[in-house]
Amino acid sequence: MSPPIPFAEPPYLRGLPSPYYTASHRRFQKACREFVEEHLLKNAFEWERQGTVPEHVFETFCKHNMLLPNMPAPLPVDWLKRLGIHDILGVKVDEWDYMYTGIYADEMARSGLSGPAGSMNAGFAFGMSPIVKYGSAQLQERFLPDFLTGRKRLCLAITEPGVGSDVANITTTAEKTPDGQHYVINGSKKWITNGIWSDYATMAVRTGGPGPTGLSMVVVPLKGHPGVSMRRLNVSGQKAGGTTYIELDEVKVPVANLIGREGDGMRIIMTNFNHERLSIVIGATRQARVALSTAFAYCLKREAFGKTLMDQPVVRHRLAKAGAELETMHAWTEQLLYQICHLPKDEADRQLGGITALAKAKAGMVLNECAQVAVLLFGGSGFTASGQGELVEAIYRDVPGIRIPGGSEDVLLDLAVRQLVKLYKAEEKKLGQSKI
Repeated sequence: MSPPIPFAEPPYLRGLPSPYYTASHRRFQKACREFVEEHLLKNAFEWERQGTVPEHVFETFCKHNMLLPNMPAPLPVDWLKRLGIHDILGVKVDEWDYMYTGIYADEMARSGLSGPAGSMNAGFAFGMSPIVKYGSAQLQERFLPDFLTGRKRLCLAITEPGVGSDVANITTTAEKTPDGQHYVINGSKKWITNGIWSDYATMAVRTGGPGPTGLSMVVVPLKGHPGVSMRRLNVSGQKAGGTTYIELDEVKVPVANLIGREGDGMRIIMTNFNHERLSIVIGATRQARVALSTAFAYCLKREAFGKTLMDQPVVRHRLAKAGAELETMHAWTEQLLYQICHLPKDEADRQLGGITALAKAKAGMVLNECAQVAVLLFGGSGFTASGQGELVEAIYRDVPGIRIPGGSEDVLLDLAVRQLVKLYKAEEKKLGQSKI
């Protein structure tokens, strides 16, 4: 067996020492790779071309509890055990931590394409967490048995045609009926991953006045529900992700579908973003690995001007710069995962929210650099949606789908610094009070 192409695997999988991974983490990585390779990756490129991953793949993953790792750690252990779910590929659900989550997300992205994995995971990764964390006991009883087992599919619906990162200005309204028993929802949601296949959406709506205090989160039925219409959007990358436009015309939903309390929406959305952004960071970093290592392998064999591309100093220089960005990003990602594992939840949200936003922005930049370098080194083949450069061409089209969703790049860069300033001032105030 030949050694891995440089940059193809993270250091701990190249046999280098790492303080982050236990023997259990390493066993899970091997089992996860085998499962994901068999049931997703070997057909991922073909499914991305077709724009849809077959339904049986979703069912197979659910049967083996292999979409549960998309959820934030720790997992909802009590609920899982009630449903007879005790382990994920041998890892007990009550021992699951964010390092397992990182391993899983990394393995799911090994095709280099975000669409195939994204076709299945949005509900588990982003839509279910608000119900688990903030939903009433009655709401959880009604929905979690079907959602956690995959009997019903779910998505997260926040973004609107005129509102993206500016979440506080969402315009979709939810007004109570005169008897106070239902909301009537009107508006639209756009760029909703998995929406077209989803039975329900965890949806941000306006139940009150303008601004963030008027927002709430509601579980809204989609497929076949009166007043709901959905259509797929043709986006540049992530073809298999099922990006969807949802229109809501006098959609009647029980008030009992409210998550938490009215007016809690902004807080729920913002805490949910941390997990979404971290998931994006891990997947984007693996995509960058695939792009750069694919280009590296190509440069070892492709000849021009009487020698291989790897013999050209300018080519080595491009690979080196992109590789440094990639390995730096990976090390930062491992550090974040480890910190989340060892901080109380509230403290992790407080200390790492801004840093996670910064990491998400940087991961998009790193993917852009690695994918662009790969396309340039493949030359005309990298500009062609077939043949030996097809993979890097497809990865490059995926880049905007990393840099924009989950908070666009410029918004997150600003948010990160504002959060750091806020933390600094809070610590400064505490220090000043301790001297009095």
